[in-house]
Amino acid sequence: MNQQSEDNLEFRICTFLELLYPQCDCNALTTKLLALMELEGNSSILPGINENWNEHDAWLITYGDSLIGIDEKPLKTLEHFLKSELEGVINGVHILPFFPYSSDDGFSVIDYTQVNDALGDWQNIESIASDFKVMSDLVINHCSSESEWFKNYKARKDPGRDYFFEASPDEDLSQVVRPRTSPLLQEVETRDGKRHVWCTFSHDQIDLNFANPQLLCEIVGIIKLYLDHGIRIFRLDAVAFLWKEPGTSCIHLSQTHTIIRLLRTLIEHYSDEAILITETNVPNHENLSYFGNSNEAHAVYNFSLPPLLLHALISGTSKHLRTWQMSMPPALMGTFYFNFIASHDGIGLRPAEGLLDEQEIDELVSTLRKFNARISYRTADGGKKKPYEINATLYDSLQGTLNGTDQWQLQRFMCTQAIMFAMEGIPAIYIHSLLGTNNYLEGVEATKQNRTINRYKWRFDELNRKLTDTSSHHHQVFTKIKELLRIRTRQPAFHPNAVQFTLQLGNDVFGFWRQSRYREQSIFCLHNVTDHEVVIPLSSINLISFDTWIDLVGGQKFDDFRQDLKLQPYQYVWLSNKEYKN
Repeated sequence: MNQQSEDNLEFRICTFLELLYPQCDCNALTTKLLALMELEGNSSILPGINENWNEHDAWLITYGDSLIGIDEKPLKTLEHFLKSELEGVINGVHILPFFPYSSDDGFSVIDYTQVNDALGDWQNIESIASDFKVMSDLVINHCSSESEWFKNYKARKDPGRDYFFEASPDEDLSQVVRPRTSPLLQEVETRDGKRHVWCTFSHDQIDLNFANPQLLCEIVGIIKLYLDHGIRIFRLDAVAFLWKEPGTSCIHLSQTHTIIRLLRTLIEHYSDEAILITETNVPNHENLSYFGNSNEAHAVYNFSLPPLLLHALISGTSKHLRTWQMSMPPALMGTFYFNFIASHDGIGLRPAEGLLDEQEIDELVSTLRKFNARISYRTADGGKKKPYEINATLYDSLQGTLNGTDQWQLQRFMCTQAIMFAMEGIPAIYIHSLLGTNNYLEGVEATKQNRTINRYKWRFDELNRKLTDTSSHHHQVFTKIKELLRIRTRQPAFHPNAVQFTLQLGNDVFGFWRQSRYREQSIFCLHNVTDHEVVIPLSSINLISFDTWIDLVGGQKFDDFRQDLKLQPYQYVWLSNKEYKN
């Protein structure tokens, strides 16, 4: 390729490819990738940094069939639910893998190019995308053992012959970091004899080999297909494990970061609305590395938030949550934190390592077991098994404290939502948190999979009865979350990148201050994480005296700063000098 400016698209792509594939004709490969994305002749680099998010953003996380209607495909039922119940409350939806699959509830993809017929079709996806921002998974660390690619691999023909990562059982793989306890290598019979394929997660999920540039081209073509169907947000599932080199940890390798930068560059040039989010369930400092220098992920999952927030509400102290938040850097320009507390998986414990000590983690695990949670394990150094994640619905995880169950479950649960909604970043609510779903113990018994506990499929008519029954906790949770989101999405101080400052109000209260980017609004967010009343002198919060302050949640006004603020168990207030209602 001729010498070109670093601001030239072709030069940028070629530079990434030379880092990944130094033995390849990277000029030709660059041309192929640009053709796949229909970017031939586009030589520009996006001017400046785009931010396609603001305080109005709040997203739902759901499976395509979390809601089952009558005589219609689940994606149609989901669309009806979004439009009838959540329009004006949330504006984005992460539809978990909606492709044909063989296991792991969608994360073992058989065909990346098709919508699972049991859910609907591409027209359903496009229809949802016409009204809501749609996030799709890119499950590109691995694919199904039943995929056409893997069948071709075993038959030694293309496409697929060289798409999967192989290793020898004789190699030293002791440094490999894994989130599972199953054997890493699986022996398979191919037309050329026995081979050993790499399986980070399960023997039905065969790891792909990104050292093959043809595989990269396949993935870029798939991304273009999703963009053509209206998808603009891409979740890179398990991306930390993408590149493998035996003799290393095979996690967070430099080539993985290069691939993320490459994909971001391509999708941003196709659409300035595109967002790339990395899913890396790892210790906090490792997770933050995926921001790069504002040139990798637009957003990272805030993985340390769920275990630390759960610990604070279960133990009745905000000490560790506060210490962590004080250490968190503001998201760089052009990036944001993707905040969540619950998801289709469990509450990961690796992101709590170094933030909670082993005894505190063990206490948390022991307490949640008493609330019928299940615990999944991983293999740590030396072959030791360690708790990897807590499997339970968030609502049932908060039915008590270290002292056992009590009467504060609903209040405790809503306190977690208020904290997440107010924090720097964009909040994402898992559908079973939104609906106050209980642990699905019968499902775990049926599937023998711990994660099934938080993957209940609601019959839509049954759900409607629950949501209209005012005595039901499902109704109360659903109503309160929507009310809180309506308040939250109107306040400029809750912009994902608005200033955040942690308050020092003791361990009983988790408090922080948000200020809008143009300084027209300040909000003091105060949350009692205990089961007893807490008294806060207003003079300790440094409220500006010539402003009238109002609790956006409860409506109470404060103009006498000599008085005390009394927070009941798990009560939260958002004190603001300005209230936005439209």
